[in-house]
Amino acid sequence: MESISVFEIIKVGIGPSSSHTMGPWNAATSFINLLKRERSVAEVKEVFLEFFGSLAKTGIGHGTDIAGMLGLNGENFKTIDTSKIDEKVEKIKTDQILSLGGEKEIPFVYGYHLILNMQKSLEFHPNGMIFRAVFEDGTELVQDYYSVGGGFIATQEKNSIQKDCVRTLYPCHHGSDVIKYCEKFGFKKFSDLIFVNEESWRPQEETRKEALYIWQQIKECVYKGVNKEGILPGGLNVSRRAAGINRKLLGDKIYKNIDEWFQLVVDAEENFTNINKWIACFALAVNEENASFGRIITAPTNGASGVIPAVLMYAQAFTPFTSEDDIARFLLVAGEIGTLFKKNATISAAMGGCQAEIGVSSAMAAAGLTEILGGNVGQVLMAAEIAMEHHLGLTCDPIKGLVQIPCIERNTMGAIKAITAANIALESDPDKARVSLDEVIQTMWETAQSMSDRFKETSEGGLAIAVNVPEC
Repeated sequence: MESISVFEIIKVGIGPSSSHTMGPWNAATSFINLLKRERSVAEVKEVFLEFFGSLAKTGIGHGTDIAGMLGLNGENFKTIDTSKIDEKVEKIKTDQILSLGGEKEIPFVYGYHLILNMQKSLEFHPNGMIFRAVFEDGTELVQDYYSVGGGFIATQEKNSIQKDCVRTLYPCHHGSDVIKYCEKFGFKKFSDLIFVNEESWRPQEETRKEALYIWQQIKECVYKGVNKEGILPGGLNVSRRAAGINRKLLGDKIYKNIDEWFQLVVDAEENFTNINKWIACFALAVNEENASFGRIITAPTNGASGVIPAVLMYAQAFTPFTSEDDIARFLLVAGEIGTLFKKNATISAAMGGCQAEIGVSSAMAAAGLTEILGGNVGQVLMAAEIAMEHHLGLTCDPIKGLVQIPCIERNTMGAIKAITAANIALESDPDKARVSLDEVIQTMWETAQSMSDRFKETSEGGLAIAVNVPEC
């Protein structure tokens, strides 16, 4: 089993879904690269893209079709001007022309070259898609891809085609590995071990810089979210709430930039009610941005992208643990916990329901918070176990396939559970715990396999059908 960098789990992304937006976008980019290796873009006459299973059933609400088109068009979700997405997509549909890889214009008719096949699922994974290029000489190149959660993609031939998978000095594939290496080599903190392992990808100083970059992106995303009013796109008429909460909590205080705003948050009146409201505000702000095709931090998925930002913002605003070192250690530990779930279970709602998204992100955040609040290695793992234990069985049933109801509010709940789990773990003796993190991960995976497909991001069960929402 190969190791995964924490920055493959916590990374810059784009809304509204890591598996349904970022995954197909990455697959389209990968297919363009495959074309260039096998032949050339100049030789392509037409390209066809067909989505299956969960990708098709909730594709419109998740922007799967948009991601496929923009990826084939040579756009990069890390750099694209998100305010121009609608304009770019409309141009492709209206002109019926795609600039393949940004290099060659080819005919592209939505509904003919791009199909959402809701009647069929591919066997390898419910998030399947097939790309087919037809060359000028009549030959074809066909490739299947699967979006396996968190923006990761795979093919049947190769389980993961992420480029940054290597073997670390102290491979941590289970919680028991973390305990073993920390005890054997004298690592006092969980994050000390991760700092060493991340050297397989970059020097420690670069790891710190990347963590601080992630933190800056988190703050900017939250700041955007708390300063936007209005209705979220998609037809559910969901109102943005973060801005209203932010305004009520700050009263008549005025700020001109992100730093002034954050200082006002830090200086705000601290009581149990207000702190809880701020945590909700932080999470709502991120996920309202996510629902609007905004740029967010995928951690470990987009649907759960508000949990870690909310908990880290809480730590920075309302605890004494606010140093840059604390930020780095929080994110390293959170990311490593995420890798354990990815390697031994799933972080895909289409495979495991919402327990694989909100549950995993809550476990990650709980571990990161416990780390910087002074928890030992056992307590950090215990916090992650507690947080996941109380998300087991959580279904994914988004209304109309949009990452809005119940997804946005679930991030606030996941954040609160993470903080509660950290507090419980810090007051507990992990040696007396009856359930280990490894056992709860295994249980989560078994629960995922037993869960009906109706509750796995298909919008065919739960709230998705219980609430009567007319089609727009």
